[in-house]
Amino acid sequence: MARRHFIDLSHEIENGLVTYPGLPAPIICDYLSREQSRQHYAPGTEFQIGRIDMVANTGTYVDSPFHRFASGKSLAELPLESLAEIPAVVIRPTMNGRREIDATHFKNVDCAGRAVLVQTGWSRHWATPDYLAGHPFLTEDAAQLLRDRGAVLVGIDSLNIDSIDDLRRPVHTTLLGAEIPICEHLCSLEILPDSEFKFSAVPVKVRAFGTFPVRAYAAL
Repeated sequence: MARRHFIDLSHEIENGLVTYPGLPAPIICDYLSREQSRQHYAPGTEFQIGRIDMVANTGTYVDSPFHRFASGKSLAELPLESLAEIPAVVIRPTMNGRREIDATHFKNVDCAGRAVLVQTGWSRHWATPDYLAGHPFLTEDAAQLLRDRGAVLVGIDSLNIDSIDDLRRPVHTTLLGAEIPICEHLCSLEILPDSEFKFSAVPVKVRAFGTFPVRAYAAL
């Protein structure tokens, strides 16, 4: 069997990184440093135990239905089939200075049973002030089309799949209401082919939790 090629689609999380405006940055530090550990082990043996304090919406992450709906499936309830080894396509809309990505960009896309990843190029601003405002987003009719045509996961390389000016959050509401996970803050989508690859973005299995960072990747 030929060895598959993997492409990392995740941003690194580091101490002090701001992912989303108004949310606190993660604090990453030692719980037990190597120096402190030496008193517990034989000479020459040491370990590090790390500690991280962060909100769930940090780095590249997946939203489960529970993020939007109290009765929706949490991270622990999402089947692996909805997060791993999903046939995928990349959509590369021509923006022409616009921020809205509407249904017309998806009208010729075979979405059924696929993860649909939207490359906007916004990830080039990652970890800068420019990333936090003026981002591209999907419109409500785009989300409805993706739902109705059978997409099983939708991802974007932008700050939010919705416009943060629309407090209804129609894209989250439409997709998560149909149990379609969302993956935000992707990167490196420009490296991928348009199709013929599989996408994975698996978070930890936390009960009664709606969002968590992932190591998203493509397998070619």
